[in-house]
Amino acid sequence: MKYKVLTMAMAMASVIASAQDKVGGITPAMLQQIEAAQKTSPAEKALSNAIATNYINDLAKNPRKQGAVDTHFSIETPKQNIHDQKSSGRCWMFSSMNVLRSRFALAHKDTLAVEFSHDYLFFYDQLEKSNLFLQGVINTAQKSMDDPEVKFFFKSPLADGGTFCGIVDLTAKYGLVPKCIQPETYQAENTRLMGKILECKLREYGIELRKMVGAKKNVKAIESRKTEMLADIYRLLAMNLGEPVKQFTYAHRNKDGKIVGEEKTYTPQEFFKEVTGGKTSIAGDFTMLMNDPRHEYYKVYEVEYDRHTYDGHNWRYINLPIEDIESIAIASLKDGSKMYSSYDLPQMDRSRGYMDVDLYDYATLFNTSFPMNKAERIASFESVSAHAMTLTAVDLDSKGSPVKWEVENSWGSDTGQRGYAVMAEQWFKEYMFRLVVDRKYVPENILKIENTKPVMISYDDPLFGEDE
Repeated sequence: MKYKVLTMAMAMASVIASAQDKVGGITPAMLQQIEAAQKTSPAEKALSNAIATNYINDLAKNPRKQGAVDTHFSIETPKQNIHDQKSSGRCWMFSSMNVLRSRFALAHKDTLAVEFSHDYLFFYDQLEKSNLFLQGVINTAQKSMDDPEVKFFFKSPLADGGTFCGIVDLTAKYGLVPKCIQPETYQAENTRLMGKILECKLREYGIELRKMVGAKKNVKAIESRKTEMLADIYRLLAMNLGEPVKQFTYAHRNKDGKIVGEEKTYTPQEFFKEVTGGKTSIAGDFTMLMNDPRHEYYKVYEVEYDRHTYDGHNWRYINLPIEDIESIAIASLKDGSKMYSSYDLPQMDRSRGYMDVDLYDYATLFNTSFPMNKAERIASFESVSAHAMTLTAVDLDSKGSPVKWEVENSWGSDTGQRGYAVMAEQWFKEYMFRLVVDRKYVPENILKIENTKPVMISYDDPLFGEDE
């Protein structure tokens, strides 16, 4: 017995020694060289003490960028109430609805105002995403659990983030409801735990469906069981968000909240049709643009599985140079039309609502450099489309070139510039990604590109997380 234990110990020691000797590890000699390269001057010691005991941004602040934020804009769209997504990832929905309610006000020459229920549409967003997961599991059930596509589904069965595509597909199916008819619940504003519970249930259901496919159950039986699963998800969602209203009475109001006209009875679909000027879908109203310097410009791209409903639209966009996107955005703003847009959020002072590439000087503080360009940051997962906001204003210089931009955020009116944020031009170029704009502001030569066959982008592409 002692001999066996000794043999095993020697074998393990041999494995450990072998692992330590592999090329690529940090050897004692390498560590010694690394340690010898460290500077030990009094100034370095003082700097290390300061960094170790303070918030890094306080030490890296560029004093030239700490003055009052200039909130003058030469081109501005009309202001509207600021909303708050609270502790949820629903920025995509808030920004999209900001666009829809501003279009309604613009169509009525600012005499009417409407606010839409986020809670109502979020219910169906979560139900549809649950179905997208379950059907995806069924479609890939013949593949191994180790297959990347299968892992993609099980890694994140449900999320509260998304894109403008969600508003397009969800409103076409389920319509819209006024905010006062179905207000926010606590769980709508604090989605994390609800989401984790629902994901746990969905993963359980996903395993069951894979077993049914593996046991060669017929398609009808699998579909029937999936429907039962979705009924349970519906029940859980109703407990958290309230059951969606099917019919309601509502009277339109002006910007001051005064009732204008008579109260009417609507279904959500009828209300959507009324507030969009008789439309049953807004799919044909908007063009989706993007600035991704990794890929060839003036081509159409489509991201696999980047959608909210199984039978809906993936994020499909025309990739353009940032200068073209800016030109289109300026045309829209000049006509009073707000836009859905998305960004990464480094170099942002959240308390002041200000973004500038020189806001924090980390390079000088740490005596290093950060030379990656936009394409390299995207490719290396350093920069992603992370947060959606509503583009509302631009300030142009005497030559008509943009100096700074303004967005309507969804973090409440007590953040930033009364709910708005200001972006310096260079920051906008570096960290702006998506723009959804009314088609009438897009030049004809660019619109023609929309009809070409898209280049498919993988679901695990570094850039395409959900806007949260």
